Amino acid sequence: MTSASARSASDADLDEIFTPIYERIAAGAVARESDRRLAYDEVGWLREARFGALRVPVELGGFGSGVRQLFRQLIELAAAESNLPQALRVHWVFVEDQLLAQAGPHRDRWLRAAAEGTLVGNAITEPGVGAVDRYRTRLTPDGDGWLLNGIKSYSTGSLYADHILVAADRDGDRVGLLVDAHADGVRQHDDWDGFGQRLTASGTTEFTDVAVRAEQILGPGYGTAGPTYATSYLQLIQLAVLAGIAQRAERDAREWVAQRTRGYTHSAAGLPRHDPLVQQVIGRLSSAAFGARATVLAVAELLDGVLAAGAKNEQALVEVELAAARAQLSVIDTVLPATSELFEVGGASITSERLRLDRHWRNARTISVHNPAIQKARAIGDHLLNGTDLPFAWSAGERTTAPETA
Repeated sequence: MTSASARSASDADLDEIFTPIYERIAAGAVARESDRRLAYDEVGWLREARFGALRVPVELGGFGSGVRQLFRQLIELAAAESNLPQALRVHWVFVEDQLLAQAGPHRDRWLRAAAEGTLVGNAITEPGVGAVDRYRTRLTPDGDGWLLNGIKSYSTGSLYADHILVAADRDGDRVGLLVDAHADGVRQHDDWDGFGQRLTASGTTEFTDVAVRAEQILGPGYGTAGPTYATSYLQLIQLAVLAGIAQRAERDAREWVAQRTRGYTHSAAGLPRHDPLVQQVIGRLSSAAFGARATVLAVAELLDGVLAAGAKNEQALVEVELAAARAQLSVIDTVLPATSELFEVGGASITSERLRLDRHWRNARTISVHNPAIQKARAIGDHLLNGTDLPFAWSAGERTTAPETA
């Protein structure tokens, strides 16, 4: 927003700014998928439009959007290119952390940077033991500062980012720190080899004697014990991606059927768009997209209230975490079948590589295995039956001890 604006952006304002960009991004989606071309240009368009400033207050140069407004835009971006909301997901948590921080020059500095287009990626997950015990990525003293050394995997979005939020160990404590993505000693690799979400830049990042100043250390890092808003927020971004995938899958299938003239001798109608069975498939796809979108926005409203109150009420944090976990199971069970069922509207020609409609299922399947749904379903049941705490900050890695059992 301009300095003359005295109000937060409305949905209509945001649509006017970003819808043309989404359409431009969507126009190249199939070509990017075919060529496996990382979306540097597309991220640049979003940066220029200050997409990363959606939640930044108007007085600091942002749009002043609510959480529900943000997730509405994330769904639309995912419908254009499902890789991008996932690539930017830690950026939003970084911005929320600044919004929740005590007012002061440090907080305002980073919020103004986001308003000017700065984007933040992440380097949290590690190979091997990972953070199940303690991070192997370490901060060690070096004069008045520190040196950062370690290897991170699944550094989603960091190749697109200006700064990287890193989780590290400092004398046995988990800390988060912000590193310039182009600093000496930072080396990033585009080596993510998943069959879906190929353009999220979820590769390996190496840190070798990276100089870190005290002011770059932000405080307790990911995995710190206790309820937090961040896990439900991060999970909901993944679900916004799924909602966007469903929206694009329905649109692609509908447009393909509308232009289709070939049918079968045993079809119920001469044209596929008049066939009641094909109509039924399109109706079910539309329902899946609607349901996923409504679910994501409903949880976003809960998050909005939790964050507006400072994200300090433990019961409210538990409630929104439970809502996000339930939504995860619901949205996955809705979207995954839909991205497979879309192929029922046509014959073999709908599987053409030229169309790349398989990307919807591959992307949905890939995003759905983040924070596995079977583990969430068990955690929900254990919580409801036995009062067991929900797992707020989970980490992936090799465990050396067996889990406790009831």
